[in-house]
Amino acid sequence: MPEKRFQVFVSSTFRDLEDERQEVMHALLELDCMPAGMELFPAANESQWNLIKRVIDDCDYYILILGGRYGSIGPEGFSYTEMEYRYALDTGKPIISFLHRNPGQIVADKSEQSQEGRERLAAFRALVEQRLCKHWESAADLGSVVSRSLIQLIKSAPGIGWVRANELPDKDAMSELLRLRRQVDELQVELAKSRITAPKGAENLSQGTDSHELNCLVTTRQPSHSGYGDKDWSYSQDLTWNDIFSSVAPLMIHEAPEAQLKKALDSLVQEKLGPVVANEREFVGRKIIRITLDDQDFQTVKIQLRALGLMAKSEKARSVKDSGTYWTLTPYGDEVMTRLRAIRKAPPSPHNPLEGVGANVN
Repeated sequence: MPEKRFQVFVSSTFRDLEDERQEVMHALLELDCMPAGMELFPAANESQWNLIKRVIDDCDYYILILGGRYGSIGPEGFSYTEMEYRYALDTGKPIISFLHRNPGQIVADKSEQSQEGRERLAAFRALVEQRLCKHWESAADLGSVVSRSLIQLIKSAPGIGWVRANELPDKDAMSELLRLRRQVDELQVELAKSRITAPKGAENLSQGTDSHELNCLVTTRQPSHSGYGDKDWSYSQDLTWNDIFSSVAPLMIHEAPEAQLKKALDSLVQEKLGPVVANEREFVGRKIIRITLDDQDFQTVKIQLRALGLMAKSEKARSVKDSGTYWTLTPYGDEVMTRLRAIRKAPPSPHNPLEGVGANVN
């Protein structure tokens, strides 16, 4: 990144604060800042005021130094120093004000001589003191206070700053940055769409309320045997993809090992197929031990849910010893799960259309 330098406008009366301004200028240069102030301008007039405003606009920060003089009156009826301060305030420029701690102790030739001038200075000082101010007593003291205060201001309110022209990106680099920015914006739009839409091509896949035949293994045992005489029977069960996904989706809200998904699907086919096979003639005198989903069909279910964009392999880092496969919901899968599993509010009874409205009446 190019090194930035900040431009700082230094506002004060001039002849009574020459030493103080020099200390402030040195402090700013030591911070690699670029000072700007009245030293750069010719004698003040109305067109000069427009130039001052443009310079303040170009600066990143504004510093006010207030001593014992109010200054010459400008075209708006205030001193140029106060006009500069009010303009910086109105334009939202970050401001640091430095007021003399004991203005009554300033020597006479550096103080206002007229009563009107003293009153204007007091009113201006009161205006400045409505915001956070720093105080100083000597030129050397002012320089160190300015350094510390400006460092804090730059951290709390970073300015735009200035860089050398040869450190700016060239035309080709800017074109590449703009291209990458557009690509990022496009990817963000696609990512937002992926939260509520299925992946491209999923419309051609079996899904939702479409039925799918699952092959299952029913293990039975004669009551007189303990482990011996077990017999496996092949059966099939039709389930919708909504039923299949609903049974495993909550397990993947964070992530789930593959064995846990298999166990959930075994429970689903046990629930659906158990009552059916219990009444089969060949099972008379035999006890149903378990009903499990065929391993190949389990692999098919995984592939289908993945192809539908409902789940994906977890990318969470694991220990070297953990070689298991873990699955998690995609953003789209989370949306579908919520639609399938969230409990909907029951419609009002036709005999009582106000049911569920308001408080119960005893």
